[in-house]
Amino acid sequence: MTKKVVTFGEVMMRLSPPAYAKFSQATSLELAFGGGEANVAISLAYMGLNAAHVTCFPDNLIGRSATQFLRHHWLDTSSVAYGEGIMGKYFLEKGAVHRPSEVVYEREDSAFALIDENTFDWGHILHDADWLHWTGITPGISAGAAASCRLAISKANELGIKVSADIHSRKSLWSYGKSKKEIMPELIAGCDYVIAGSKDISEIFDIALPTGSGRFKSAARQLMQLYPRIETVFDKNRAAVSASHNRIQGKMWNGETVIKTPELDVTHIVDRVGTGDAYAAGVIYGLLHYDELRQALKFATAACALKHTVEGDANMVSVSNVKALMEGNTSGNIIR
Repeated sequence: MTKKVVTFGEVMMRLSPPAYAKFSQATSLELAFGGGEANVAISLAYMGLNAAHVTCFPDNLIGRSATQFLRHHWLDTSSVAYGEGIMGKYFLEKGAVHRPSEVVYEREDSAFALIDENTFDWGHILHDADWLHWTGITPGISAGAAASCRLAISKANELGIKVSADIHSRKSLWSYGKSKKEIMPELIAGCDYVIAGSKDISEIFDIALPTGSGRFKSAARQLMQLYPRIETVFDKNRAAVSASHNRIQGKMWNGETVIKTPELDVTHIVDRVGTGDAYAAGVIYGLLHYDELRQALKFATAACALKHTVEGDANMVSVSNVKALMEGNTSGNIIR
């Protein structure tokens, strides 16, 4: 039976100048929709899983267009809510070579920010799910979003559903009177798998870390000591040669040792946005389909690397594409 994954978080409108133009050069903007958790769901849908995204849009033609975008990419949108507020937006100017990408967010008073703990019926939403995924962005948006996230995790735990979280957050969030140190620990305590860098863990839990290469191991080990429910902590290394050339390496702490993949060289980046979400989707798919953690990690790393070649927020590649890269096929030859 096909596994069902439910993701929860805000979806925003993405507005970008064509190709690699700067805003000062643009006379038109390209429109798309994206958000960390929805990007994960879309990636998994392209890999053949049953993926549902839970969010709230403004009750207008923009919100309906966003829903249509999710449906176009095979997502179950039956639990999308509609309400007051605006459509959250972000403006992306894509970098190239030595010029970095730049992002400007406009998400205050969005429809998603205005949700409360009664907006979603999590018992109904999760009754047939196998997995729930959230990110550290969601509870940073508003008190209502944090409360909804807490209820979703609690219901998933009650139903025996696996929970994963990418706990990285945005500096521009947490403006509603609560800090991530106050909110995140309770949410992370209900997770089975966590994607986090040593900096994320250190900032949330005030964990002291050594200098040098042992930081991830120390952070992950201490996190799992705090919350024994967590089975594995995942992260990745990114070496940025330039805005157009990165090297990607997956890594994880399984409770006993750090496991790393070989580096994958991404020499011509098409779109950097959403690569972390592609990694998270790869982690989820890998854990659902491989008995060996090392293979799941290799799958996630290959999925992440491939996202750099796909325009837009989400990773629209197939399982066969990812497996080919896992097996060392970097040729990019035409498949006939």
